[in-house]
Amino acid sequence: MEEAHAERTKTPRQKMPEQHPMVRARNFDEVPMGYTPDVAQLEAGRCLQCKKPSCMEGCPVGVKIPEFIKLIKEGDFVAAARKIKETNSLPAVCGRVCPQEVQCERSCILSKKGEAVAIGHLERFCADFERDTHQICLPVKAPPNGKKVAVIGSGPAGLTVAGDLILLGYKVTIFEALHKAGGVLVYGIPEFRLPKEIVDSEVKYLESLGVELRLNMVIGAIRTIKELLEVDGYDAVFIGVGAGTPQFLKIPGEDLCGVYSANEYLTRANLLKSYQFPRYDTPIAKGRSVAVVGGGNVAMDSVRTALRLGADNAFIVYRRSIDEMPARREEIHHAQQEGIQFKILTNPEEVIGDERGWAKAIKCIRMELGEPDAKGRRKPVPVKGSWFDLPVDLVVIAIGTNANPLLTGSIPDLKLNESGYIQTDEDGRTSLPRVYAGGDIVTGSATVILAMGAGRKAANAIHRDLSGKDEHPPEACSATM
Repeated sequence: MEEAHAERTKTPRQKMPEQHPMVRARNFDEVPMGYTPDVAQLEAGRCLQCKKPSCMEGCPVGVKIPEFIKLIKEGDFVAAARKIKETNSLPAVCGRVCPQEVQCERSCILSKKGEAVAIGHLERFCADFERDTHQICLPVKAPPNGKKVAVIGSGPAGLTVAGDLILLGYKVTIFEALHKAGGVLVYGIPEFRLPKEIVDSEVKYLESLGVELRLNMVIGAIRTIKELLEVDGYDAVFIGVGAGTPQFLKIPGEDLCGVYSANEYLTRANLLKSYQFPRYDTPIAKGRSVAVVGGGNVAMDSVRTALRLGADNAFIVYRRSIDEMPARREEIHHAQQEGIQFKILTNPEEVIGDERGWAKAIKCIRMELGEPDAKGRRKPVPVKGSWFDLPVDLVVIAIGTNANPLLTGSIPDLKLNESGYIQTDEDGRTSLPRVYAGGDIVTGSATVILAMGAGRKAANAIHRDLSGKDEHPPEACSATM
């Protein structure tokens, strides 16, 4: 047994094949290409099958990680996908965009002396295998219980709530403000990181279970929460509308032409497919020299999109060093490979315009790192007299988002915090009876998997409050898609 253990620890982590950087930098195709079955089984064989798996402690939705990996090692890929779906209804999504390196993989025993098991890659593999071989399981649902739940927003939190409650016998309707379901998964994350067909497949899966989807429904304007409960007869409402109001730098020149918020820039490029203009009729400014201000995943998505739209020079302008960037290491690495230029320890102070009112440069000042701030990150301090101009013709501001007050402002008695986010208990209950919330509208901008974890907690709370019962165990398949 010790020999087998030693052999597994000697096997190196299997790398995911990728498009060549100079090829992918000019297309919107997915960057990683996925494992083959043989490579997936080899990687799965690295798992030590710990008796007390610490990797599970790092997963917000409690995926049974050693169990699904063991099934992959044994070659039962479909069973592995179904094992994940016992607690995670979006494995093909999470396998692509979850920050496993700071969650489940960071807690892997192998990471103490080497590289963790590639849990995210394996999750993606078995989810893709199940879909590509047309073996997606439709689980047996509980009998209808006569109660119905409205879910506002079709992002990861809303999709999770809908997927959990439909299996428990509820009639579930998702109200989505946009013309396509998926929330941030479709308007915020580019095709090269998360293909739209993957999100479409997950949404169609929920519809096949009986979830009703109502698009172009702006709750708070077309319908109020009160009307959903008192007129339309919903027994509970879940709010999962995300945090979609952009933040700006509040510097001179931000109102010039050629200055976008990351929200608008990515929504145009992703959901409205303006990168295929005029085939799709929503245009987007395609700068030759583009600066994206910020250091998170949204900034990386924006700058890599700009490159694919034809920019000759694409810059990240960030006031701290690369080590302090909140973006995933993988996304930073991919950006560097593709030729993105990093202007680190640099802070913009003004967007300079030309005589036509278009951005032509950013006035910046160099920074140095001082003492740590309240979050433990070293505070950037301006270097006196170090101003310089960065010539650009397009600027994208990607420094975060705020809560959109359209919905919350229509609910007078709903308690919000000082930043405008909804206050809930740990299970997603708001200050109003039968109204629940989760995801970014509660926490502020966070990850897909954390929003899903909040959705799962809220679904369990709704079920307990409406039925007095806890969640039931997963059932066997009734059919396949």
